[in-house]
Amino acid sequence: MSELETESTTKPVVAVVGRPNVGKSMLVNRIIGRREAVVQDLPGVTRDRVSYDAEWAGREFVIVDTGGWAPDAKGMAAQIAEQAELAIAAADVVMFVVDATVGIQDVDEAVVGVLRRSRKPVVLAANKVDDARTEADAAGMWNLGLGEPHPVSAMHGRGTGDLLDALLAALPDTPHSEPEAPGGPRRVAIVGRPNVGKSSLLNKVSGANRAVVDNVAGTTVDPVDELVTVGGIVYRFIDTAGLRRRVKEASGHEYYASLRTQGAIERAEVCVVVLDSSETISDQDLRILSMVEDAGKALVIAYNKWDLTDEERRHYLNREIEQDIRAFAWAPSVNISALTGRGVDRLSKAIEEALEGWETRVSTGKLNAFLGRLAAAHPHPVRSGKQPRILFGTQAHNCPPTFALFTSGQFDPQYVRFVERRLREDFGFRGSPVHVEVRAREKRKDRT
Repeated sequence: MSELETESTTKPVVAVVGRPNVGKSMLVNRIIGRREAVVQDLPGVTRDRVSYDAEWAGREFVIVDTGGWAPDAKGMAAQIAEQAELAIAAADVVMFVVDATVGIQDVDEAVVGVLRRSRKPVVLAANKVDDARTEADAAGMWNLGLGEPHPVSAMHGRGTGDLLDALLAALPDTPHSEPEAPGGPRRVAIVGRPNVGKSSLLNKVSGANRAVVDNVAGTTVDPVDELVTVGGIVYRFIDTAGLRRRVKEASGHEYYASLRTQGAIERAEVCVVVLDSSETISDQDLRILSMVEDAGKALVIAYNKWDLTDEERRHYLNREIEQDIRAFAWAPSVNISALTGRGVDRLSKAIEEALEGWETRVSTGKLNAFLGRLAAAHPHPVRSGKQPRILFGTQAHNCPPTFALFTSGQFDPQYVRFVERRLREDFGFRGSPVHVEVRAREKRKDRT
């Protein structure tokens, strides 16, 4: 079963292809009805193939945005072209987007050759037809030999209804994919600062060049989903753009990519934060770890590029972990090399451990027995002549474990952190943040 088939288990797949900067991502946004794919007036903004759920006239399908295809591409452009060709191979229908305002280009004709060899149904979209005067330009696309060109304006939405009607007519009655297991795989987001090897890790665990990899930081822009098997367990991995120091420092598509990454963290269950073990742990690494903790997600720390570290670097890394990562000592860690595959299989054990801690629930009886022992051995300090007490405690919910303490007065933040630490010591919660909320009893009003 091919990669995109596993991504869409019950819905047909539509691949959107074309040369760079013809408006593919803008058309995808128009079809799905939201600004999901990153759009900027520069060629090469979309680099990986990225899938989105779509619906038209009651029919659901998956639409796959791809990078611009060029026949003589080299370097990163060649990898982008490879992603487009893989999308064509795995799709049920191909939507070929051309720019009606500039006419047929040599690259367009080269793409036609690839489409004919694929023998997949093709729907031709002549984009940038913003008014009736430019419809004649779209008619010239008949010369591509792919049938009727459908004039559309991705920017204004003109003609997209007719285009989608044609697309539905080309979709097969039954997609060629297999049904997905009930519940679906666990969602794992790969996050970290730029160029630490996130996409290389996705490619290694998926066993294919699923994401474009380049030494230039910032290659990944859109979050990329992929069903992969690690240690015999299927996960939905989400590769994300590298998070820069501050979102406001990013410009153009990088700014929106940062927002997409934050959204990917929110919809994940566990985040694998990738750190470059060959470099000093940075403030940005710590910010990303804090972002995952604040989002309440399970956490695994992957020290990548382990093959590039020598004894001296490992000595200093251990000191950095002891000093800087101490606040995240509750997260399981794995030393890996995404390039060679070393240690990657151990990710599965760490992910499962983190998810187990994330889902842990403590009964009210056990919790209050623990709180009673804790308060007896280590009562809250006296403040202003009064000593606040824990009256009752309950676990409000799990994922992450969140506890509500009903108290006779406000608690010091230091004591709340102490309670969190002791909760971990008694109940585990390995790989998961633990939140403690103090709900102080209101002061009784004097009777008149």
